[in-house]
Amino acid sequence: MKKALVILFAAASVVTLAAGQTAVPKAKLPVLTTSAGQSNDVNALNIVLEEADIKYDYCDVPTPEMVAAGVGLGNKQSAEGFHVESTTDLAKFPKGTPFKACLVAIGASLKGMGASGLTIDTEEARVKKLVDYCKKNKIFLVAVHVGGEAGRGPAGSDNERMIDAVAPLADFIVVTKDSNKDGRFSKIAEKGKIGFQQVDYALGLVDIVKKMFN
Repeated sequence: MKKALVILFAAASVVTLAAGQTAVPKAKLPVLTTSAGQSNDVNALNIVLEEADIKYDYCDVPTPEMVAAGVGLGNKQSAEGFHVESTTDLAKFPKGTPFKACLVAIGASLKGMGASGLTIDTEEARVKKLVDYCKKNKIFLVAVHVGGEAGRGPAGSDNERMIDAVAPLADFIVVTKDSNKDGRFSKIAEKGKIGFQQVDYALGLVDIVKKMFN
């Protein structure tokens, strides 16, 4: 999956960012990446960080307790329906260092949720707890949507519930153009006075995360 995404990234070109964007905010490391909805879009997010040479910890279904454990996520190990990866530079950020940022790839997949033993209701509840923990502990929360129109839906659909659980509470929202054809993310950002940028392709996120963390 990652190899296929890398090929797509290489083939894509970045064009002008959308009007109405705000400046890219500064965020601190270490950073955690995760999913809201268990779609494959989190793989694209992780590739973006790798292309930007940003080291990270990743878990598809982290609990607040795991996030509280900081870098290394409490030494949890991957298992069926549960995936953990750590590329964080331990020389700079030893295990247990509190996370300063959390990037959440939004996109619902019934197959992905099922593989983790989740339903849309339990996933929504889990994501809300994660978001609440980040807000209470001043972890910079970034909502990312790169799934395009396929990752959207009518009001109340699985994808829109995941958006509702994360985007209005984020500190920064970044999306691809096809994800925002109806202007929903723009409206959420404007209403909540949330930093916002839109790019044509997922590849455009590479420069954004470089600016954010460097």
